[in-house]
Amino acid sequence: MKIAFFGDVVGRSGRNAVTRHLPGLRKKLGLDAVVINAENAAGGFGITRATAEELFDAGADVLTLGNHTFDQAQGISVIDNDSRIIRPCNYPKGTTPGRGAGLFEVNGYQLLVVNVLGSVFMDPLDNAFHAVDRELEAAPLGAVADVVLVDVHAEATSEKNAMGYFCDGRASLVVGTHQHVPTGDTRILPDGTAYQTDAGMCGDYNSVIGMEIEEPLRRFTTKMRGGRFTTASGPGTLCGVYVETGANGLAVRAEPIRMGGQLAEVVPAVELSA
Repeated sequence: MKIAFFGDVVGRSGRNAVTRHLPGLRKKLGLDAVVINAENAAGGFGITRATAEELFDAGADVLTLGNHTFDQAQGISVIDNDSRIIRPCNYPKGTTPGRGAGLFEVNGYQLLVVNVLGSVFMDPLDNAFHAVDRELEAAPLGAVADVVLVDVHAEATSEKNAMGYFCDGRASLVVGTHQHVPTGDTRILPDGTAYQTDAGMCGDYNSVIGMEIEEPLRRFTTKMRGGRFTTASGPGTLCGVYVETGANGLAVRAEPIRMGGQLAEVVPAVELSA
């Protein structure tokens, strides 16, 4: 199976990067499935029905979220009424709207997508490792799921790294989100799980993690607020990771993807069968 995951879509610039580049890229790479983290898709904070549909129309099969899951007023109804949208699985069970994981039939494959919020420097939710373990046990790779993707929305790189090894051999891809900066450590772990600490954001990199520079800079230099954060509106970069899996669902290839905007382009070379 060929899958691609794209990091936090930030505002209109990020959505434009997806709609501009993803349709052609999906065809070029012969992708079977595309998963996108969309927790910043609506003005940098949360998700709306319109922003979700824009990403689905561009080629996303599943959307994951994070700490801004419920920032938009309509977020609860959007998440609760669309099984293709996954919020972190360690929100309180039985009380929080939506689903923390989903098993999807995509192009003839069973794809398990798990989303989890980190515990370090983040909202105090259930233990991230215990929550992920429950989801992996419920739909094991090779027995129930053909491919397993885990989106770790976390602040600490050490926690993301630890989650990669915790899932090694049980997931096809463990990828981090939230930091909005792509890391250069794309690799396959010893037991066959593809890993990247952070996929980076889909958005304008002439910014401070997707926000116009002035207000974040003011807060860092004066410790005072001068206004609200505003999403940067320049050309966006599509940022993510490409993975190919073998017959057992584990990774045989993992490479970064970067297209458009400010960052140097990196697109995997893939030969498609006739």
